[in-house]
Amino acid sequence: MPAACDSVLEDIEDIVSAQDLKPHDWRYVRKNIFPKVRKRSSQQRTQTDEDPPHDSVIPGIQKIWIRTWGCSHNNSDGEYMAGQLAAYGYKITDNSAEADLWLLNSCTVKNPAEDHFRNSIKKAHEANKKVVLAGCVPQAQPRQDYLKGLSIIGVQQIDRVVEVVEETIKGHSVRLLGQKKDNGKRLGGARLDLPKIRKNPLIEIISINTGCLNACTYCKTKHARGDLASYPIEELVDRAKQSFQEGVCEIWLTSEDTGAYGRDIGTDLPTLLWKLVEAIPEGAMLRLGMTNPPYILEHLEEMAKILNHPRVYAFLHIPVQSASDSVLMDMKREYCVADFRRVVDFLKEKVPGITIATDIICGFPGETDEDFQETMKLVEQYKFPSLFINQFYPRPGTPAAKMHQVPAAVKKQRTKDLSQLFHSYNPYDHKVRKNMLSTFVIKNNSKHPKNALNSLKRELRKLVNIFKEFVQSWIHLSMKSLSLLSVLQSMCHFVSVDV
Repeated sequence: MPAACDSVLEDIEDIVSAQDLKPHDWRYVRKNIFPKVRKRSSQQRTQTDEDPPHDSVIPGIQKIWIRTWGCSHNNSDGEYMAGQLAAYGYKITDNSAEADLWLLNSCTVKNPAEDHFRNSIKKAHEANKKVVLAGCVPQAQPRQDYLKGLSIIGVQQIDRVVEVVEETIKGHSVRLLGQKKDNGKRLGGARLDLPKIRKNPLIEIISINTGCLNACTYCKTKHARGDLASYPIEELVDRAKQSFQEGVCEIWLTSEDTGAYGRDIGTDLPTLLWKLVEAIPEGAMLRLGMTNPPYILEHLEEMAKILNHPRVYAFLHIPVQSASDSVLMDMKREYCVADFRRVVDFLKEKVPGITIATDIICGFPGETDEDFQETMKLVEQYKFPSLFINQFYPRPGTPAAKMHQVPAAVKKQRTKDLSQLFHSYNPYDHKVRKNMLSTFVIKNNSKHPKNALNSLKRELRKLVNIFKEFVQSWIHLSMKSLSLLSVLQSMCHFVSVDV
């Protein structure tokens, strides 16, 4: 369920993960390692396999802490890297202090995200930790001073993370920044069948393509992810089927622009979605990621049919960024406000109860007070239940960084004004009614009861906040396990449980 966000929150696709992730039972083909045996002093304490030396250079026995910033695409990359490392023998830990190596998976969308990344590198050095860098920051600007001498794994090279970590532990600096190609044609990225440690064992994030067809003047991600490169439909369907076999209940499709999927390989997003819908078992769901307005205009009829499917969430994230055509032109967004309205109006008419999420950039270079007021009017008209407000940050190397900047105080005030407008209306009014019976199916994964319980607590807090003023409402929960009943009763006064 979409949540209200203000300027301090990340984009709807943003997920920050630094949790302890437990691997599935998967075995990686491990290299033969023949360490040299040294004679130990009689006074030296004997080491065991369970208690390796802290500074050991034998790869495959160290503890690794992984930190990911940014979008769901980046989060999926982090899950893949964790899976490969765990399968090789490394222990993935959520304790940065006990880790021998830090794998920092970065985001380049906003200045604050890169600042956190840079500070983490500094902390790693201070703590005398080995460091491997990943994500969009080093991919886009590998020659930055603070990255010198550090190992880097490129966004299309995550299937080689074991090699990079192995060499880094030995004291070497390795940089793999190349692109995946087949007969000269750029591929979507690393294989989709790699081992994976999911942050949420019930959710599989699948990147359907990398890069995009746009050249937005403010975007730094383009420098890292590049032009559009889509995965073949059959590979994506196979990955979805494999995930369902592993107990996944939801598939999240992600990319820099899902709407552009397939245009480089002679297909399109609706064709992929219909194939995926066929593969979704009963009780499982599909969630679409972000799509820009231009690429679904020609598929509105098909998209409406898909979003009405019982196993597809009636949700779509369509970033408008501004309601001023002049600002959109400066951004090189390749659509006008009328295009955005057409998409939203059509889907709201054809898909009952649909949730439309959008993004706004406040204070883009050249944005006037009149431009900003147009954006305010758009938000007031549609009352988006999910609105992600971002103060503009000039990213180095982008055309927007060279444009005439809006004063910082003005950007901050516009961000505040838009946030206040969002909070002035109840974003769930169109969905919540008195005496409404809402059914929420909560699945308890017996293999990961702690994860299931924590996830349940988080979702219930959201539900209680949404429904608390509707004292006549009932939360009807169909549960697979009675063991969580006490948690439900402690968090909600009105609980009806069917077992």
